[in-house]
Amino acid sequence: MDNLNIYNKVRTVPEEAQKQFNNGRFSGTDINPMWRIKTLTERFGPCGIGWYYEETDRWTEQGTNGSVMAFMSINLYVKVEGEWSKPIMGTGGNMLLDDTKRGLRNNDEAYKMALTDALGVAAKSLGMGADIYFEKDSTKYTREQERKEEEEREQKADLAIAMDELKYVKTIEELTNIWNRWKAQQANPTFKNAVAHIGKQLKTKKDEKERVAAI
Repeated sequence: MDNLNIYNKVRTVPEEAQKQFNNGRFSGTDINPMWRIKTLTERFGPCGIGWYYEETDRWTEQGTNGSVMAFMSINLYVKVEGEWSKPIMGTGGNMLLDDTKRGLRNNDEAYKMALTDALGVAAKSLGMGADIYFEKDSTKYTREQERKEEEEREQKADLAIAMDELKYVKTIEELTNIWNRWKAQQANPTFKNAVAHIGKQLKTKKDEKERVAAI
C-alpha cells in the first residue's frame, strides 16, 4: 500500500465541516468532530469494528485565577487490510473551571470536549484534515493548478510585451514579423484583434499611397 494512501484520502476537509473562530487569543479553523467520525467510518468501517479508541488517562491541572483545566489521553486503533494498527496516541484538553468576566464558570462537558480534542489529535496523525493544518502542502492536483497558474502568468506577461511591440509597427512587414514571432499569442483574442485592426489600418494607408502615386 502506498504510504500516503490514507493520508491523501482524509486530508481534505469540506467547506461545510469547517468553522472559523477567533477567541481573542488566537484564531483558526475548527473541524466538525462528526466529520472526523464519518471519515474514520468511511475509511475503516463502523466504530468498534474498523476503528476504536480507549481512554488511557485523564487528569486536571490548576490554571490562573482559580481556573482548572481537564485533560484526557486516548489510544486510537484502526484496522487496515485486516490488521489492527499499533496505538495512535492523542491528548486533548478543555476548561473544567473557566475564569470569565463574570467569575469562575463550571463546564460539565469538559471531559467530553477533551475527548473530542484528543480524538482529533490522534486522527491528525493519519493525515485527517491535513490541508487545514498544512495548507502549503501540495498534491498532484495543487501542483497541476500551480503549473497552470504559472503558465497563465507567463502568457499575460508575453501578451503585454507583444501588445507593446504593436504600438511601434509602421509597415505590413513589421506586423507580419511580430505575428510570426508570437505564435503562442495567436489564439489570444486581444492580440489577434489588435493585429487585424492594425493590419487593416496599414493596408488602408498603403492603398491610399498607391492611389495618390497613380494620379
